[in-house]
Amino acid sequence: MQTSWIPFIPESASTVSGKVDALYFYLSGVTAFFTLLISGVLIFFVIKYRRRTAFEIPRPIAGSHKLETLWSVIPFLIAMSMFAWGAQVYFENSRPPKNANEVYVVGKQWMWKIQHSTGQREINELHVPVGRKIKLIMTSEDTIHDFFIPAFRIKADVLPGKYTTQWFEATKPGTYHLFCAEYCGMNHSGMIGSVIVMQPAEFDNWLSGNASQQSPAVAGQQLFQSLGCVSCHGANGEGGRGPGLVGIFGSKVFLTNNQTVTADEAYIRESIENPSAKVVSGFSPIMPTFQGQVTPEQLIQIMSYIKSLQATGTPATAAPASKAEATPAAATATPQLNRK
Repeated sequence: MQTSWIPFIPESASTVSGKVDALYFYLSGVTAFFTLLISGVLIFFVIKYRRRTAFEIPRPIAGSHKLETLWSVIPFLIAMSMFAWGAQVYFENSRPPKNANEVYVVGKQWMWKIQHSTGQREINELHVPVGRKIKLIMTSEDTIHDFFIPAFRIKADVLPGKYTTQWFEATKPGTYHLFCAEYCGMNHSGMIGSVIVMQPAEFDNWLSGNASQQSPAVAGQQLFQSLGCVSCHGANGEGGRGPGLVGIFGSKVFLTNNQTVTADEAYIRESIENPSAKVVSGFSPIMPTFQGQVTPEQLIQIMSYIKSLQATGTPATAAPASKAEATPAAATATPQLNRK
C-alpha cells in the first residue's frame, strides 16, 4: 500500500486529492493561527490588566467603531473564502465528467461487488488505469454502506433503493485501501478492499484477460426480454402501451402532472420499482411494480441496456409525449413502464 511522507495523512493519488488537501491545510492553518492569537492575547491581557491591589478600580475604556468593524469584517471575509473554496471543490468532486468510464458497485454485508461496463467482475478489488476518469454508480443490497478511498479523498454513502455516483481520476500507479466507512453490522471491520491503479496498457491487458464475462448491457437486454418488457417497451415504442427506449436516458421526460424529470439512474429505478410515482404523459399507469422481483445487480443491468440504446444515436420520439415516453422507457426494466 502507498504511504504519505506526512504522518497520519494518506498518499495523495487522484486529481482532486491535492485540492482537498490544500483546503484542509488552509482550514487547519486559519484555525491554528486564531487559536494561538486568541490564546496569546488572553494571556497578555490577564497579565497586563491583573488586579494589583484589593481596592483598585480599573480605568473606563471607550468603545471603538473601527475596532468593532475590523473584527467583524475580517472573520466574515475569512469565512466566505472557506465557503467559496469549499463549494468549488465540492461541485467539482460531485459532478462526474461525461466522458468517464462507468463502473457499477453494489455493497453487501460484508463485501463490495464491482462490475466494469465491459463485463469484468471483481469482489473487494477495483482495477483502474492511470489518467482515466472513472464514474462509480453505487447502490446497496441490504443496509447503509460507505465507499471510502482515502488516497483519492472520495467518500460517499451507498444506500439501499438509491443510486449514489462518485468519480475520480487516479494519478499514480499502486494499490490503495478501500474501506466501508459506515457501520453496517458485526463484520463491518472486515468490509475492506483494494483499488489497484495500473498503467493504461497494463490495464487493457488485464481487461482482455477477463473478457469472457458478459457485459451488463447484454445481460440487461436478456433480462428485458425475459421479463416481457419488450411487449410494451419496444426500442422505438412499437409495443404501443409503453414509451420507446432509444434516446431516453439523460433526456427530459414529461409527466401527467405537467412536470418534467431527467431520465437518470434514479428515475429508471423508481420507474421499475414504483411505476405509479411519476407517470409519463400520454400513457396510462398500467405497469406493475417489480420491486423485490429484480435484484440491485439486475437493475444495474437493465439500466446499462437502456444506456446502450441511448448510445446508438437512434432518434427518439419527437413530441412531448415521446419525451414522456422516454421516461417510462427508463423503467423499461419492466413492462410496466407504460405508466401513464
